[in-house]
Amino acid sequence: MLELGVFGGSYFGRKIKEYPKSWFKKAKLGKTFDVKKNRFKVRAGLTRKEWLNKGWIFKEDPLGWFQWYCRFKNGRRIPHIDEIQIKRWKAFKRHVTAIKKNCEPGDIHCRRKQRQAILQWAYDPFI
Repeated sequence: MLELGVFGGSYFGRKIKEYPKSWFKKAKLGKTFDVKKNRFKVRAGLTRKEWLNKGWIFKEDPLGWFQWYCRFKNGRRIPHIDEIQIKRWKAFKRHVTAIKKNCEPGDIHCRRKQRQAILQWAYDPFI
């Protein structure tokens, strides 16, 4: 995900020490959001302010879902948070379904914003 280009390269800021260095060898990162760093060169998703307003940010993962995902992948378990975040991830699959329904197989230019969004939710955007 990081190598393909997500969150305009600015998701973590400089807070990457807890993650394997190998994740960042080819990652497209920057200090500030740059849409050119995204795989599909589009802005996708809501702002942090909107995430906060919707109650999607938890104290355990102040950067949001992707931070939770990275920590979960590394073995951290917080059952009540994991349940919420896995449910959110499963609900996001509706965007995968929309791409499959509305795009020709292999046409990665169809629904670029949705493809960027599903990439940022750990789904394969090249469906």
